[in-house]
Amino acid sequence: MTRRSARLLLAGIAALAFALDQATKAIAVTALEGQPRIAVFGDLAGFVFLRNPGAAFGLGASSTWIFTAIAVAVFFAILVAARRLSSPLWALGLGLLQGGLLGNLFDRLFRPPGVFHGAVVDFIDLHFFVCNVADIAITAAAVILMLAALKGTPLDASQAQSQENHD
Repeated sequence: MTRRSARLLLAGIAALAFALDQATKAIAVTALEGQPRIAVFGDLAGFVFLRNPGAAFGLGASSTWIFTAIAVAVFFAILVAARRLSSPLWALGLGLLQGGLLGNLFDRLFRPPGVFHGAVVDFIDLHFFVCNVADIAITAAAVILMLAALKGTPLDASQAQSQENHD
């Protein structure tokens, strides 16, 4: 895969994850806010509307600006890494990470109570925690990136391939 096509794959996946996240959150705000929990599989899974000012499990609710700053830093780190990217596996993982990160960052920047302090919209109730599509994309990204690292897949697969050809 060329670097250009890997960057396009990353950008496409990020855009898709972001769009899906924001679309589902818009539906959740409209259909679920102020409503009781909707059971899908009894207590195991359903839909419930929450505004989460913190991180996972609501931790750090008084430090929302820190999560915003970290998300911005990771966003730019992905942009820097993308310059060397030619691995489809890394493109998939980084695209999901960037799309999920942007989905929750958008909430922190533009949702109430205000810029850098906005609460993330969560609505997928999985019994032990409530999450959103961005969280699912970030979790999938973590699994994919871990697999890429464990497999020894380099970020720049074309560079590793040319090294093998020279050996």
